[in-house]
Parts: sequence; structure tokens; C-alpha cells
Amino acid sequence: MTEKVEVITLGCRLNTYESEVIKKKASDAGVSKTLIINTCAVTAEAERQARQIIRREKRKKPDVDIIVTGCSAQINPQKWLKIPEVNRVLGNVEKLQSSSYLTSQDHPLAAVNDIMSVREQAGHLISGFEGRARAFVQVQQGCDHRCTFCVIPFGRGNSRSVPLGDIVAEARTQVANGYREIVLTGVDLTSYGHDLPGNPSLGQAVRRLLAAVPELPRLRLSSLDPSEIDPDLMLLFASEPRLMPHLHLSVQSGDDLILKRMKRRHSRNDVISVTKKLKDLRPEIVFGADFIAGFPTETDDMFHNTLRLIDEAAITWLHVFPYSSRPNTPAAKMPQIPVSTRKIRAAELRGKGKIAAQKHLKNLVGSKVSVLLEGKGKGRSEDFANVNVKGNFAGIQVVEALISHSDGVIAYGLPV
Repeated sequence: MTEKVEVITLGCRLNTYESEVIKKKASDAGVSKTLIINTCAVTAEAERQARQIIRREKRKKPDVDIIVTGCSAQINPQKWLKIPEVNRVLGNVEKLQSSSYLTSQDHPLAAVNDIMSVREQAGHLISGFEGRARAFVQVQQGCDHRCTFCVIPFGRGNSRSVPLGDIVAEARTQVANGYREIVLTGVDLTSYGHDLPGNPSLGQAVRRLLAAVPELPRLRLSSLDPSEIDPDLMLLFASEPRLMPHLHLSVQSGDDLILKRMKRRHSRNDVISVTKKLKDLRPEIVFGADFIAGFPTETDDMFHNTLRLIDEAAITWLHVFPYSSRPNTPAAKMPQIPVSTRKIRAAELRGKGKIAAQKHLKNLVGSKVSVLLEGKGKGRSEDFANVNVKGNFAGIQVVEALISHSDGVIAYGLPV
């Protein structure tokens, strides 16, 4: 039985970042023989996986204490306390505090505060990310929007930004520790800065970060709202080669009526417009997007509008979810699409995404790309393509490669 703290992460990149903070805080508090499950609440499937992990790990390690935290724990702590294998539940604020793990403290079984009362967000200095080639830096937390399908604001609270000085300090630490790429993460990145003095935009923050950390070779952004990309950020994609030509958009649907019922802030034409503008500014940019298949009331014609959007907005990397009804959300009260139909539409979307990815990888053949290696010659190009580079490579490094061929999933290259 290991004595160290183990953290199992489900869900988003922000959870991945926070799991590293959790490891440090729990270790600093002297915790041992403890497994911490950092949960996700986006889908019922994510919660099912967490329950499965808890029971499996307890069978394997009967002496371990299990702490459940993350968004699902924040939203419904009592649900997790009812699981016999669970010792404690921590909220999303408490999980990042060393005091929550102090063994001398008389702990309540559930330490979960009112997340909506939190008004500020501090940065956290961590040394690295075990098993990963790129480092995540949190710039923002929470969300002020209320999409009808989403419970995440109730797990994360209202939007709050990390001061730029904290972001710069964290980025410098990660570069000094050998990371060649940083990914800026948050719940609603494009809302960055509204709560800070001077109301800086995300684009202004990115510009200042790149200027303050000239030794950083590659900067990437996690998911952005297509309706809220500010002019400074648009221009940075045109002028700053260290900002990777890859943008993941939170699209969800390609039908205007469904977007309204989701309470999104963009139309299908907004998505097409923003991708065209960015392509004009940076022709090599490649887009990814999140999509929900089978949202309540979605007809076949509405779904086909989403399929058409993938071509019209030149989207290459698709992240597809079948719609998952979440408790106490407005969408849960709308007329539901059969689960079987949701799965069929999700499969069709993924198939469309597979074709788009194959086309892009084929187009890379004969070109030279810059690859951040993640181990054994495997890595990601600047546009987030999976690339295998022939040769023996050790450690985290960026190499140039000439793409010789592709199998439709991975591009293969020779070092140049």
C-alpha cells in the first residue's frame, strides 16, 4: 500500500490543473494513505465513472481513505457521503486549502461552502504536471452565464479572474521547470478580467503574458466562447507566432433555435464569421469544437444544421457529447430526445469529425511542422495534430519534423 497521496482526475483541464494543487496541499498537510477523487458534473456518465472508480479502488486498497471533491461533490455532497467507501467530501474551494487536509483538525464529513459567495481567485504555484509535456496555468474560474443544460456554475461559482502577476509568476515557474508549452485554462476564459482593476480583456492579458515571459516558446488557449473573442486576441493570432494556431470553441450546436434554447450567446453565423476572420488573419489556424448531440427538441433538420456547420466553419477536431440531462436545469424540463437517438447522432457527429481529421492530416503530408514531444517520439504539432516523429528522443522538447504520411489518426514525420 502506497503511503503517498493519490489523485484521480475526471473532467476538464481545469480539474487537471487543480489536481496538482490538491497533491501539493494534501502532501504539505502530511496526508498519507489517501485517495482523492476530483469529480466532474458535466454528464451523468462522468459521475457514474467516479462511483465505479471509488468502489474499484477501495477493493484494491481496503486501507485507503477516500476523499471526494470536484464539481459533483460541490453540487451534491450528500450524494457522495451516502457511498460507504467515501470518508469525506470537500468542496471546490476547500480542496485547494491545506487546512482541509490537516490530520490534527476535527474534520466535518463534508466541508462544502456556498460557492456563490466566493468573489476572488488567487493563483497557485505548483512545480509541474506528472506525466504531461505541457503545463496548465489557471487564469479564470467560475461562470456568470446560465446555459440551460449546464450545472457547472453551481459547482464553480461566479466568474472571477486570477491577477496577471500570479499568472506570469506561474508561467515563469513552469518554463524554468522545463515545460515548452503552457495552456491557459478556466471555466469561461473569454470573461477574463471584468472583475479586475482596469477590466483587462483576455487578449490584453495574453499579450502582457507573452511580453513578460519571452522565454516561453508556445502558448495555447483552452476552450473559448465564439461570441466573446476580443479584438486584441484576434490580432494576436495574426502577429504572435508563439500563440499556437489552434483554437477550441464552445459551439454545442449548429442550429439557431437550439442555440437559443440552450441560452447560448452566439448564432451559427457567428461561428462561421469568427472562424473565417481568424483564418484570414492566420491561414494555418485549425479549429476544434464541443458539440452536444440530441439536445431536447432537436429535430433531424436541426441536427443536420450542426453537421453542415462542421464544413462551413472548417472545424477539424470534434469533442462530442450525447446530451445528458442534469438535475435542476431548464433543459431537463424540455421535451427529451430518446437516448438511442442521442447516441446515434453523437456517433454520426464523431464520424463527421473523423473525416475532417483525416482530411487535415492528409494535407499535412509534405509539410514541416513543429512538434512538442510527449515521450517516445509522440507529440502534438502547433495545430494540435497527433504526430509521431521517428528517432530516439528523451525528455520534453520541441522538434521540427517533415510529415511523410498519415494513417488518418496520426501523422508520421522525420526529424529535420
